[in-house]
Amino acid sequence: MGERKVLNKYYPPDFDPSKIPRRRQPKNQQIKVRMMLPMSIQCGTCGTYIYKGTKFNSRKEDVVGETYLGIQIFRFYFKCTKCSAEITFKTDPQNSDYTVESGASRNFEPWREQDEAADKEKRKRDAEEMGDAMKALENRATDSKQDMDILAALEEMRSMKSRHAGVSVDQMLEILKRSAHEKEEKAIAELDEEDEELIKSITFRNSGFYVKRIEDDDDDDDGDDLVPGQSSRTTKINGSSESVTKPTDVLSKTNGSEGANKEELDAQIYSKTKVY
Repeated sequence: MGERKVLNKYYPPDFDPSKIPRRRQPKNQQIKVRMMLPMSIQCGTCGTYIYKGTKFNSRKEDVVGETYLGIQIFRFYFKCTKCSAEITFKTDPQNSDYTVESGASRNFEPWREQDEAADKEKRKRDAEEMGDAMKALENRATDSKQDMDILAALEEMRSMKSRHAGVSVDQMLEILKRSAHEKEEKAIAELDEEDEELIKSITFRNSGFYVKRIEDDDDDDDGDDLVPGQSSRTTKINGSSESVTKPTDVLSKTNGSEGANKEELDAQIYSKTKVY
């Protein structure tokens, strides 16, 4: 097995390579290559989608009579992964891309459409500027203005980033706490003002704005005997109205009347029991 791994072969001293006959091969011979699919396609026979990056064995050949600026164009043959139908595509050195030739169709790619639109616009602009110097000057002025606007926006973004970079996380948290505390104090002050207004709207007995309501007495004569500065109250005790100068007089008179009524009731009960 050791002799199979050698890289250099033995050539005898009398070896002459010019004596070896050359093998004749066809001009456009196909060679087998292993490659990956450069774009996503759909098989035209079975409709299977074959995605970009799929590995397969293909046959490569030169396209006879087609070149771009001296660059040779190649054609590749490979088979569908499901129905084994033959699909061919070739290189496109003008656009640095590949084009599907037969057996399949290329899937829609939005970036290709954008690139094509940009190229079309560029070609149109070049055609307009070809014979008109004023148009070329206007286009250059527009381009310079756009560049200045972009530079101004970038400078603003850099200054904003530098300002944000100067503030640390702790400082940011401190600012947020301070703003929350100020909002809370403002809310408490507003509530205190509302409470003060509510308290001022209420009049208490001891306040100077309190007005005492005077009750109408049954006997106007009773109020004449009172000492000035004292208030009189009329209390109805046992069906009779009496004038009371102090609040405690009502309790004493009520207790006295209740005691008299109790003595009368006891006397009646005693007399009845004595008769029987």
